Amino acid sequence: MYIKHFCEISINDTPSVGGKNASLGEMYSNLTQKGIKVPDGFAVTAEAFRHFLKQNKLDILIKQLLHNKHSVENVKKLAAVGQKIRAAILSAKMPTEISAEIIAAYKKLGGNDVAVRSSATAEDLPTASFAGQQESYLNVKGEKKLLEAVQKCYASLFTDRAISYRLHQGFSHEQVALSAGVQKMVRSDLASSGVMFTLDTESGFRDVVLINSSWGLGENIVKGRVNPDQFMVFKPTLAKGFKSIISRQLGSKENKLIYGQANATVQKKVLASEQHIYSLSDEEVLQLAKWGMQIEKYYGRPQDIEWAKDGNTKELFIVQARPETIHTRKSGNVIEEYHLSKRGKILCEGRAIGEKIGQGKAHIVNHPDELKVFKKGEALVARITDPDWEPIMRLASAIVTEQGGKTSHAAIVSREFGVPCVVGTGNARAVIKNNQPITVSCAEGESGFVYAGLIPFTVKKEEITNLKKSPVKIMMNVGAPDEALKFSFLPNDGVGLAREEFIFSNFIKVHPLALINFDKQPRAIKEKIAKITLGYKDKKQYLVDKLAEGIGALSAAFYPKDVIVRFSDFKTNEYATLIGGAAYEPKEANPMMGWRGASRYYDEHFKQAFALECAAVKKAREEWGLKNLIVMIPFCRTVEEGKKVLQVMAEHGLKRGFDGLQVYMMVEIPSNVILAHEFAKIFDGFSIGSNDLTQLTLGVDRDSQLVSHIYNERNEAVKILISQVIKVAHESNVKVGICGQAPSDYPEFAEFLVKAGIDSISLNPDTVVKTWRALSV
Repeated sequence: MYIKHFCEISINDTPSVGGKNASLGEMYSNLTQKGIKVPDGFAVTAEAFRHFLKQNKLDILIKQLLHNKHSVENVKKLAAVGQKIRAAILSAKMPTEISAEIIAAYKKLGGNDVAVRSSATAEDLPTASFAGQQESYLNVKGEKKLLEAVQKCYASLFTDRAISYRLHQGFSHEQVALSAGVQKMVRSDLASSGVMFTLDTESGFRDVVLINSSWGLGENIVKGRVNPDQFMVFKPTLAKGFKSIISRQLGSKENKLIYGQANATVQKKVLASEQHIYSLSDEEVLQLAKWGMQIEKYYGRPQDIEWAKDGNTKELFIVQARPETIHTRKSGNVIEEYHLSKRGKILCEGRAIGEKIGQGKAHIVNHPDELKVFKKGEALVARITDPDWEPIMRLASAIVTEQGGKTSHAAIVSREFGVPCVVGTGNARAVIKNNQPITVSCAEGESGFVYAGLIPFTVKKEEITNLKKSPVKIMMNVGAPDEALKFSFLPNDGVGLAREEFIFSNFIKVHPLALINFDKQPRAIKEKIAKITLGYKDKKQYLVDKLAEGIGALSAAFYPKDVIVRFSDFKTNEYATLIGGAAYEPKEANPMMGWRGASRYYDEHFKQAFALECAAVKKAREEWGLKNLIVMIPFCRTVEEGKKVLQVMAEHGLKRGFDGLQVYMMVEIPSNVILAHEFAKIFDGFSIGSNDLTQLTLGVDRDSQLVSHIYNERNEAVKILISQVIKVAHESNVKVGICGQAPSDYPEFAEFLVKAGIDSISLNPDTVVKTWRALSV
């Protein structure tokens, strides 16, 4: 009557065993036969909980204490009520008829160490997560300790955060009951564990699986006590058999939660050697991602999943699965963009959660007792957040933590409340002063920044419904891989220009030749490179992996649409700014016209570096299956130069035409237009770079203020050249588009391109909807 074993439970039993246990029973009964491993267990039903309350007359007490809707902003009042209820539950006696059934089921399960998890009857629903509202107890062994853990779970239904959450979600306290799930422990204290989402937690992009992993028991990741490893797997090509781990980020993993003495768990410092390696192998990442996809398909919606690896058997297990709720509730019709008017002094940075900007006076919280004086509109700054903090987290203008990743408690709750949050800063409490005005920006890609002062910002809302068909393909210029998933929700026909330079500057940061010749670098440079390339003995492989991940993220975001990636086009002065770059770059009087683009790729002084770029493209296309990736050669001055580059590419496994590989060329030099018929014989498409083409047609240095008034992409000479190359492209049966700035800035220039017959226009993301509408009239 009071116990249900997992094999007896289905998703229809949510009213009796809660969302968490219902999901575990459903998976145990239906997915274990498909190869997904779920530890066995049983649920102490909601009926047992209600009987426990009634026998101890606690139902009457609870109703009396909660008959008024206590203001969640009155933290002291809420805390007093919650404390009184919890104390009454913990001091009550468990009825014999319930304890007897629990003990019998425990013995049947083996009588060894178990996890006891709370499962509320209103949690893990498609519209309300109740994430972290109730408690879990790990490494519980023995009948007495088990019964105590069940009673503690009952008490956790009335923590301050749980009462507050139910009030805000509109759930009646009397209608919500609690079921305790008892499950065999997975010895992840000897291995690793973590969280998996079957979508991107920031953008809501559904074609990826996001996995966070760290050493030891999973509580550290869930509660944000550790900066975990992060992996992103691309679903469409994984389903085709490709090993599509398109992103890896090494977390610091400073500590781990392990078994202690007498049913306890303890924190242990992680050895430096373990911090510098990933806590999952590629095979394990792929296995988890496949399971995640199966679970998502089974339930028919994105999932938030907890997993664990047993250190004894080396087996992976799924220990929880619940519906993802944040993006399930979002409308995709309006895109909201936050923009800082300027950048200020950076106090600290970490990982951005959400895409908003928030500001206010910093309120540093070092201890839960300090929460009572927190005021609405302040920016919460802490080492980590805890579920007990949720009543004040919803009042914060922004949240900043020193520890935690994208699936930590702070991250999950801030997303649900719509509060901008930066996690994993490492030093926020040391560099931010209490009551100091700060601006917290999550609107600059994957990195989140905390600035000193209140910096002005704007919010732009763009409605993207009722768009008519455009007369030409509308593509986008996207350089930042960490923004690609967000931009993919804009109406688009793919990416017309993805610049590698952004990936080099913001992710790789080191000159390729300094990586190739790492052992020959001066000590100071060597130390910088070693710090950035942590975990990589082969520094060349670091470049290949990070570049592949960058272009892979761009290609995956818009898959299966075309994504045109331009090989590196740094000038010598720009390359010199990368770590170790000054030793390899000549000083040129006019770098804009010097050693750049195609001329570098076959040069003996740079050929080795270009080989790494080729290896990165090859990895993204062949290992990850991103065949929509098209490569483009910039600043190719002569036909002979184009042939040399194609030959070098072929030597490194990128042969034009093989496995569908297309190679485009930038049209940005008058010679490209004059000899367009010849260039069309060796390339599959043209992309007009109106910035350089204007500069070289008018003989104007586009960086010079003295002649800036002459620089104009709408000049008749430039337009004649553009019209001419479009005509030749059509005659030669090659594709032609434009990726310069002009159509983003000038609607009339975009109209001219359409009349000239261009195949595609690639725009800056913030002008896509506006231009689409203008051209569709």
